[in-house]
Amino acid sequence: MTFLTDQRLPVAVCDTQPVVVEGLRALLAGSPGYRLLEPCRSLDSLAQTIVTLSPRAAMVDKALGPVEVIDWLSRSAMRGNTSVIVWGASFTESEALRFLQAGARGVLRKTAKLDALTGCLNAVCNGATWMDDDIFHAAGGYGAFGRTELTAREQQVLELVEQGLRNKDIARELGIRPGTVKIHLKHIFEKSGVRGRFGLALSGFRERYAPEGLTA
Repeated sequence: MTFLTDQRLPVAVCDTQPVVVEGLRALLAGSPGYRLLEPCRSLDSLAQTIVTLSPRAAMVDKALGPVEVIDWLSRSAMRGNTSVIVWGASFTESEALRFLQAGARGVLRKTAKLDALTGCLNAVCNGATWMDDDIFHAAGGYGAFGRTELTAREQQVLELVEQGLRNKDIARELGIRPGTVKIHLKHIFEKSGVRGRFGLALSGFRERYAPEGLTA
């Protein structure tokens, strides 16, 4: 006797709203590519689900607490090969960037169009990064800039800033003084015309991911 198995990719979810979870379940029920696992009630239980069931993606509700979610994301060992999507009612561009820097592969609004959900899942399950179009473009004025004018050391500093590292962490990573990091940042700001660390990080994000079609 041949037993048929469900070949759809498993998706875990940890959400504060049971009704939203049931809506997600109904949506994925009609999807040929994904199936929803039993919902988790806490980030700890989600971590256990990831370890035991290895879902291809996990949906995490921002309402669980931005600080708590970022801390959970930063513990990369618990995620294994699972791509994490943080979703919520709304995001600022700086919040979205912090989630991505912490290790999320996608940032999605619960108010997005229905096809944005499958688009996001398709992207993160194939190794890409996703952020809603309106979040991404809300931070106008931070377009990508040419990096050829930067010295090799300035490019190293810039890459670490884009990863969310602080000056003292950058100094430790590169074996230089924090004061030297400040000088490199001053030169980077002058050459790029971008103001602030967030502007640099967002510009780097755009440059890396925008050509790959990261939005719905």
